[in-house]
Formats: sequence, C-alpha cells, structure tokens
Amino acid sequence: MTGIAIRVDDTDLAARLVKIEGLVDAPQDDLRDGIGRLVQEQTRRRIESEKTAPDGTPWKANRAGTSTLYAEGHLSRSVDYVTSGSGVLVGSGLIYARPHQKGATIKPKDARALRFMVGDAAVFARTVTLPQREWLGLSDENRRDIEGAVIDWLGSILP
Repeated sequence: MTGIAIRVDDTDLAARLVKIEGLVDAPQDDLRDGIGRLVQEQTRRRIESEKTAPDGTPWKANRAGTSTLYAEGHLSRSVDYVTSGSGVLVGSGLIYARPHQKGATIKPKDARALRFMVGDAAVFARTVTLPQREWLGLSDENRRDIEGAVIDWLGSILP
C-alpha cells in the first residue's frame, strides 16, 4: 500500500493558545492611549509644518500671508484625543476648527459687515468664505505608523 504520513507537532500549541486567549485581558487602554497620542502628534505636525491635507494635497494659502492654520498656534495646541472602549476620537474644541476642516461661509449675525484684521489693517466684508483645509484624517504614512504601533503592542503581549 502506498500513501503519505503527516505528523503534527503540537507541543507548544497549548501555550500559544493561552497567550492568544490572554489578548482579551490585555491592557487595550494602553494601546488606545498610544494611538491617540500618535495621531495627535501626526495632526499637530500636519498643521505646524506639512501644510497638507491627509491625502497630501497642499492647503490653499491664506490672504494674511501667515503660516496657513498656524498664525499663532492655537489650533495645533488644541488638538486633543479621547479614548473609549470602542476607539479613539481626535479633534479640537475650537469654534473655528470645523469651518477650516470642512470649509464655510461666514456672515455677520448682528451687523451689516464682518470686521477682522489682516496684518495691521482692518478689513470689512459682508461674507468671508473659508476654503476647506482638511487637517484631520490619516495619510497612508500615518496609517503605517499606527499599524506599526499595534504590531509593537502585540509583540509586547505575545513574546
């Protein structure tokens, strides 16, 4: 009779399964916190120096001639994150964060015109249109960095 024989060596299978089952009890809060800090720093870098949307598209220059979205650094410093059992939320609580992310048209509420400063000059306008300058989101490089952080975390749990 002809045939083949297959031998399965499962000597360390039980130990590996115990490690995998241990993932349920692993400190996932540490992972989420690490991802939150990583995305916070990625977003701050995008605002402070990269000046591009997550897809790499450069932001439209502003009329004031200052660093786009970083005239005084308020938006960058306001980027924060919150973790929960289901993930990480990154954003800013500043009132103008969403209009910059999505674009907006601003109109006066209680006056005939808006007044704001461009450099040292006062400017009056009936409306101001903010172009979309997407600053929240993940680039391909950001995603790879997060994947690397997850792999490192898993490696620390499953040696």
